[in-house]
Amino acid sequence: MPEFWCEDIDSKNFPMKVMIERDTLIDTARDDRPVKIKLYYPLLETDTRTGMVSSKLPIIIWSHGLGGSVDGAAFLSRFIASHGFILLHVQHHGTDSSLWEGKPGHPWDVIRATKIERSATLNRFHDVPFVLNQLPEWLKAHPQIEAIADLDNLGMSGHSFGAMTTQVMAGMMFPDEQGKLRRLREERFKAGIAYSPNPIDHLGLDSPEDVYGLIDLPMLHMTGTDDSSPIEAWDYTKRTDVYKNITKAKQHLLVLKDGDHMVFSGSRGKLGDNPNREKHEEIIKIGALAYWQASLNGDKAAQEWLSGDGFKEWLGDEATFE
Repeated sequence: MPEFWCEDIDSKNFPMKVMIERDTLIDTARDDRPVKIKLYYPLLETDTRTGMVSSKLPIIIWSHGLGGSVDGAAFLSRFIASHGFILLHVQHHGTDSSLWEGKPGHPWDVIRATKIERSATLNRFHDVPFVLNQLPEWLKAHPQIEAIADLDNLGMSGHSFGAMTTQVMAGMMFPDEQGKLRRLREERFKAGIAYSPNPIDHLGLDSPEDVYGLIDLPMLHMTGTDDSSPIEAWDYTKRTDVYKNITKAKQHLLVLKDGDHMVFSGSRGKLGDNPNREKHEEIIKIGALAYWQASLNGDKAAQEWLSGDGFKEWLGDEATFE
C-alpha cells in the first residue's frame, strides 16, 4: 500500500525541471506602483505531432510576510511547481524588504519600530487583483508560460501577512482607511492555503465570526505550536481563530508539533536553528501538494488521503490535522 495518495511522491524528488521568470508590473492607476513578480513553472513535454502541451496547469499566487520578498518560500514553490503547477510570487511594495534594506540593525528590529500605515496594507491587498488582471497580456509576451497556464484555475496562498492577504482574498472583512469594514473577496480563486494564519482582533474589530465568518473559499490553514508572532505578544492558538470561525466553506487545519513561525518561509530571521526543520518542511510540502492536487486538479485519491486516515497516519505524532 503506498504511503501517499500515489506511489511516486517524495519530498526530496522534483519530477519536472523548474524554470524561473521575473518581472516588474507597473500599476499606473496607483501612482505607477511597482509590483515585482517571480514565477516558478515546470518544463512540460510537448506532443511530437502538434507541438502542444497535453494539459494546462493551475496558477497559485504566493504572498510574502511583512518584510519579505518574492524570493521567500523557494523550498516550497519549487517543489509544488515540479509537480505540475505554476507558482506566482507577488512582492508588495511598502510592506516588503524595502522596510529594512539598507537600514542599520536586524531586519526584525527595524520592522518592529516601523509603523505600517493602513494604506500600505490596503495597497498590498489590491496588488493581487492587479496582477491577475495583468496576467493575460503578460502571458502573451511569454509564450512558453502562456502555453501551459490555466487562467481559469487559480489558487491563493501566503505566509503571515501573506496569510492575511489570502484571508482577505477569501472574503475576510477588513477596515479601510476610515475604519469601515470592507469585503475585498477575489472571486477568481478556487481554493487557498494560509501559512501562519493572521488574526486581526488587535485592530479592535467586532466579534471574530463577523470578521472571518464571511470567508467562503475552501482553505487549508497551517501553523505550529511554536508559531508565535515575531511582532506582537500572542501564541499560535490565536492563529486558529480564523479556522474556527469559518462555516461557509470546507476548512482544514494542520498544526506542526514545535513548528515555528519562520519554517513556512524557508528562512530563520532571529530564530535559532530548528532541529525539526527538515521534517517540518517535508510535511509542509507534502500537505500543500496534496491539497492543491485535490482542490485545483480534482484528484480524488489526494482528497481521500487528506480526508481519510492516510494523512493523519503519515503525520503520526509530528502534527495534528483536522
